[in-house]
Amino acid sequence: MPHDYTINTEGGNTYLMIDCRGKEECSVIDYPEFMDECAVLAFNHDADMIVISKVYERTYNPEQTQMLKELGGLADEFESKKVWAPSRIKAKGCPRTHRERYNTIVTIAKQLITRDPLQAYIRLVQAIKRERQHLSKATGEEKECSQKYLETLNWIRNRLNETKIVSELKLLLKGMGEIPRTREPYRSLFEAEIKPGFVSSRVFFHTPAEIELIDSYEVEDAKVKIYEHPEKIEKLYYIYPPEYDLEPDEYFVMSKTREQVAEYRPEGISFKEPGEAQRYFERIYSTTIEDIAEKNGIRMTTDKRDSLAKIVARYTVGFGMMELLVSDRRITDIYMDSPLGKYPVYLVHQDYGTCETNIVFTPEEAKGIISRFRSISGRPFDEAHPVLDLSLERLKTRVAAIRQPLAPEGKAIVLRLHKVTPWTLPQFIDVDMVNSKAAGLLSFLIDAQATTLVTGSRGAGKTSMTQSLMLEILPAFRMIVQEDTFELPVDYMKSIGFHIQRLKTKSPISVAGTEAEVPPEEALRTALRLGSSVLIVGEVRSKEAIVLYEAMRVGAAGNVVMGTIHGTGAYSVWDRVVNDLGVPSTSFKATDTVVTCAPVRFKGSLKKNRRLVGITEIGKHWTEEPYKEGGLVDLLEFDAKKDTHRVMEENLEKSELFPRIAKDRGLTQKEIWDDINARAETKQFLVDMKNKHKVPKLLEANYTVPANTKWSIIIDKQRRETGAANYKEAQEKWKEWVKKEQVKELVARRRHREAARKL
Repeated sequence: MPHDYTINTEGGNTYLMIDCRGKEECSVIDYPEFMDECAVLAFNHDADMIVISKVYERTYNPEQTQMLKELGGLADEFESKKVWAPSRIKAKGCPRTHRERYNTIVTIAKQLITRDPLQAYIRLVQAIKRERQHLSKATGEEKECSQKYLETLNWIRNRLNETKIVSELKLLLKGMGEIPRTREPYRSLFEAEIKPGFVSSRVFFHTPAEIELIDSYEVEDAKVKIYEHPEKIEKLYYIYPPEYDLEPDEYFVMSKTREQVAEYRPEGISFKEPGEAQRYFERIYSTTIEDIAEKNGIRMTTDKRDSLAKIVARYTVGFGMMELLVSDRRITDIYMDSPLGKYPVYLVHQDYGTCETNIVFTPEEAKGIISRFRSISGRPFDEAHPVLDLSLERLKTRVAAIRQPLAPEGKAIVLRLHKVTPWTLPQFIDVDMVNSKAAGLLSFLIDAQATTLVTGSRGAGKTSMTQSLMLEILPAFRMIVQEDTFELPVDYMKSIGFHIQRLKTKSPISVAGTEAEVPPEEALRTALRLGSSVLIVGEVRSKEAIVLYEAMRVGAAGNVVMGTIHGTGAYSVWDRVVNDLGVPSTSFKATDTVVTCAPVRFKGSLKKNRRLVGITEIGKHWTEEPYKEGGLVDLLEFDAKKDTHRVMEENLEKSELFPRIAKDRGLTQKEIWDDINARAETKQFLVDMKNKHKVPKLLEANYTVPANTKWSIIIDKQRRETGAANYKEAQEKWKEWVKKEQVKELVARRRHREAARKL
């Protein structure tokens, strides 16, 4: 009995959706009649993929669907050309053999072709062999009939040989060495990809034979594999979610749970932090799963129950497959381009660059997730407001969604993942972003309250560098952080002792701004009235630049002022601030240093490596253009050939900043460089200890910040007691403190984890 089916179109692809709920005979591998049905329907509707819907879905990918379509097309061609008609299988006469030949061709070209193409081909080859033997002995009219029949058999064989499925089956038979009597050969060709029915994303697991596995790791409860393809520049990022590898009973329980809890909304409950809501629902779902499993006589361990609850929560109160990708913090960007459903998701991996994934994000899933984005942001998203820009605090991710008319091919989504913990200067030393001397110089400049702009192209590491410089500010100093989208780790920094007030401003790229949102220039004026504080501007973009420089010139900003701005170096920053943002050229002199980051492709390689490529002092004695008048003094040089940094001490003669710092602090030039070198050595020591004892957490902010604070306390005590710093003695005390208070603890934790794994 034919199954009910529907035809769906997603992203330019046509899906044949066959409803098999409550039916067993729904496998191309095991049931000839179902193979026939799929082949005919796929051909008639020109399907790109076939989806079998039960409690879970089985999907035949484009290659598998194409094989079935070819069979359906051949059956249609054989029917239209009536290959079994008398004119195709006999000349005049031949009454004795006509019936037998007719039955053979009907069996092959009509009955078996879409039900069991392997047997069709085997019988065809056998028939040709027999007829050749018969032809060698035939004479007269019988010879003419045999030639006509053999001609038709050979034509059918040629058409079958042109199909992908016959090519694959012939290879299988060659490897097996004998003709099988079962449908087992179809298992290797038509092993369907399984997923729960409530998962809208399509995940494909078939991998080309020539690709090479170069890395694998786990994210949450999913497996990630990175492959290299010999014909592609980008790597392949394949994720294997746990929901695609469950037993039928587990699919049943999980689907029933989702049906039961779909409309549940807690009343009278508020959640203090973003992750608390999801954990609450996971507990509710775990209880529901236990109840459903019990009622249906399904045995389930506590671990499995909790694992299923986590999956259900991901697709009810979470963000589905997107959330799983975002959980991989080795990813920096995720791109879901329009038209959704047609192309796989692309991402940028911190180790492997641009990667093509095995996930297709469908319009159906996008509709539900974008609806949640709208709810979270409180902003409209329609033709009049085709841009939606927001931050997902729980996922530490920035989202930009676009639609028509801005995106003519439909909705698209871009995700920018923030590092959960902020980058630190020791971490940058460890990954060669900077060397220790450059890190020491940066730390000194921030401590000296130099006004700093961090510049670079998109993806150069501007925000990451800003995070690391913020951590060089002593926690005792209050900060005001102004951002239009949350990228700086304010909450984390608060948790480790920093005093920070965040200001949220209107996004300049959002077409859907509301009256309640404060323009950045107004927020900045407010920030200047919030007391003497370190001022961090997430990104200097437009009118707020004028307000910022006015405040800096008259000293209203007080302490350290720091921000990011798009550019390629100090000169391009001056050009942008003055010529694009309208800040008077003389006001730009309020900038002390420009720190430049860049993605470097060494010797033209495909991989981009983030590097600090310049620290430039902005001089004060120029009038119109700083470059021509010697107003840009390079303090750091980067050599791309050698991948090395060099602090340019010879340029100190041109510096106006260092003599000013020396005068303000009562230091000699030697004492300044002793301070810089000591800071460099402390940061290198942390890196050395991390590598020696295999304790990467030593370089995280919750260890480097207390280490910075301890260093400042030791130096301050020396200056109060003796009037000067003794850096050699200070380093000895500080290193002993690090070993005793930090390294010892982390080593003990590592050994405990290693022992636990062995058990």
